[in-house]
Amino acid sequence: MDDVWDLVVIGAGPAGSAAALRARQLDPDCRVLLLDRAAFPRDKACGDGIAAHARQELALLGLPGLLDDHRPAPRLSVTSPGGAHVSAVVARPNHVVPRRVFDARLVEAARARGVEVRRHRVRTLTTLGEHVVLDGHLVARTVVAADGANSAVRRLIGVPPSPDRHTAIAVRGYADVPPDDDVQVIVMQGEAWPAYAWSFPVGDGTANVGYGLLLPALRDDDRPGREILHGRLRRLLPQLGEIGSPVRDLRAHHLPLSSGRPVPGAGRVLLAGDAASLVNPLTGEGIYYALLSGRLAAESAVGSPGDPLRAYRRGLRRALGRHLRTTDVLALAARSPGFIDAAIAVAARRTEVFDLLVDVGLGAGTVPPRLAAAVALRWLGNLT
Repeated sequence: MDDVWDLVVIGAGPAGSAAALRARQLDPDCRVLLLDRAAFPRDKACGDGIAAHARQELALLGLPGLLDDHRPAPRLSVTSPGGAHVSAVVARPNHVVPRRVFDARLVEAARARGVEVRRHRVRTLTTLGEHVVLDGHLVARTVVAADGANSAVRRLIGVPPSPDRHTAIAVRGYADVPPDDDVQVIVMQGEAWPAYAWSFPVGDGTANVGYGLLLPALRDDDRPGREILHGRLRRLLPQLGEIGSPVRDLRAHHLPLSSGRPVPGAGRVLLAGDAASLVNPLTGEGIYYALLSGRLAAESAVGSPGDPLRAYRRGLRRALGRHLRTTDVLALAARSPGFIDAAIAVAARRTEVFDLLVDVGLGAGTVPPRLAAAVALRWLGNLT
């Protein structure tokens, strides 16, 4: 116990790096060890979308200019399962930054702030009084587990994996697009609903493209998963074929949705990001949740070392409680594609509804009753 780390963070993606950065920001003397099984830069299957809400978190972490060299995507185009369509300028532009770039920048920022970064795969975890021992030799006062959708630490502390009904699967690739493309495109489909394809321009003549649906819907189909995912991606984004752009670097990944979120840790181990099932069930967005939860975990570890989990629960509840209840309710309503048709139709006519949908889908927004009523009236009207 002579060599004790104040904080060991497992997983150096956005959630883990945010935790490491915040701990050193709050206490420059805090001994922080950041572990990841991969070397950086490395690819990570993801939509690569970084909304304004996530950029706010970067600013809080002392990295306001991290994305300044990437061109923003100022417009968002959404087509509902029934064909309702809205295309508008978002209140605050989004960015699309490949995770190979984004994550490596976060890791380097953590290293520059005095965090020790090591390549290491955690296999065992033991709690000894007020310490956590990893692999028999790494000792920490608090551990933040940010090791992704298939979190090994989550299993080690006895938290079950996300149930299939609360898990999505998506395939992601890259394709060439016109160099001036600056519109994020989402195309939904009624088949195997809820499901949608996306095209998010990076700003360099390429776009992150993909298709996702709930895991049970994929398993209910007798065809191979690759055939389903790849085929629907190309069918929903026909413009890729029109410009003759092959989709490359296709990779599938799981998204544990917040509607099935587990307890956020056990003892002195805190779960953050995908490991805590913090993925928006309406959009699949997870980077904002990752940065936020990583920051809150570090604040709890530094500010409440005696009982960090209690402080972390409280912080998550304050930051995301109402929002997560909102997305839970909307995810239930969205089981009817007609509800989404109505929401998109109203958003096409009312800017405040469009802005609200963006805030709920990409940030921590909630739905005022009067706007919920407007969508409900449209939905009911479509049913009659």
